[in-house]
Amino acid sequence: MELLISDILTAYSLDPAIYKVDKLDTGLINYTWKVTGTDEAFILQKINSDVFKSPEDIADNLELLNRFIKKAAPDYLFVAPLLAESGKTFIKTEGGEYLRLFPYVKNSHTINTVSTADEAYEAARQFGMFTRLFEGFDLDKLHYTLPDFHNLPLRIQQFNQACTNAKADLLNSVRAEINEINQHLDIAATYLKLTGNGQLPLRLIHHDTKISNVLFDENNKGLCVIDLDTVMPGYFLSDVGDMLRTYLSPANEEEKDFDKIIVRRDFFRAIYNGYMEQMGILLTPSEKNNFIFAGKFMIYMQAVRFLTDHLNADIYYQTKYPGHNLIRAKNQLNFLSKFIESEPVLTKLIF
Repeated sequence: MELLISDILTAYSLDPAIYKVDKLDTGLINYTWKVTGTDEAFILQKINSDVFKSPEDIADNLELLNRFIKKAAPDYLFVAPLLAESGKTFIKTEGGEYLRLFPYVKNSHTINTVSTADEAYEAARQFGMFTRLFEGFDLDKLHYTLPDFHNLPLRIQQFNQACTNAKADLLNSVRAEINEINQHLDIAATYLKLTGNGQLPLRLIHHDTKISNVLFDENNKGLCVIDLDTVMPGYFLSDVGDMLRTYLSPANEEEKDFDKIIVRRDFFRAIYNGYMEQMGILLTPSEKNNFIFAGKFMIYMQAVRFLTDHLNADIYYQTKYPGHNLIRAKNQLNFLSKFIESEPVLTKLIF
């Protein structure tokens, strides 16, 4: 990669001699560097084509979104990739790698863990604003950069296939977890009902609402959302559900001590308030009634995916030790149980 840096900067009309390039340890999919000059800075990113099979589709989507938002909400901070000398928003190397350059937003920062209810509120407000501002955008123009990303029925099919293919000893070792997945199949049935009969409209959805995908200003107020590669048509369940899954508990999916997994009610209320402040005027009654279900949907689906990968010998998620995906699956099943137990209290907070 170091050998390509000068060529890449030159392709963006930047003098490599006056810029410093530092690797950033942010993001789980793409590879990112900060490019710093005397008076300006940029973010250089290599798209992970093992995950995103058609990087050109991402470029097309971002161009369409940028063009729309400049007219619909010109004051919104939309962090779009810059044009290279070629007139494209990416560079394709001879080795088939795709790279792009973004402006660095001064006096901004990201966070990796939601520590306060205010942060949860700000993030939820930003993701709600993002969907609201793109109301009226022609969804048919967008490519699906990750087809079936949040297709729960498909994830159940993949899980069942993994159970069929797994060796008997492995299957027996996770029998309790398999039974627990099957005990909650009603979640998949509800999702299929909601999405299959038009109760939930398709909207422009971010699909990856972890806290690190929000830019904050110096006062820890939300500026905008970033990392737009997963922006596709989808259901509000995905964005709300992912926020509930990743903001509510101080213990994330990597935690082995399940006693640390809790449902923070004030954080739930903050997520609800922030999102509804922006989307309340657009959401249908069915969407509003299924705000809490969004959390069950996303937590359950992630548990299914982790256990499926464990049964498939860890072919998708990176692991750091034997049984890592099993721990993740148990973690999410524990979280799901606690979330369902909290549902009556959470319902009182918003209805």
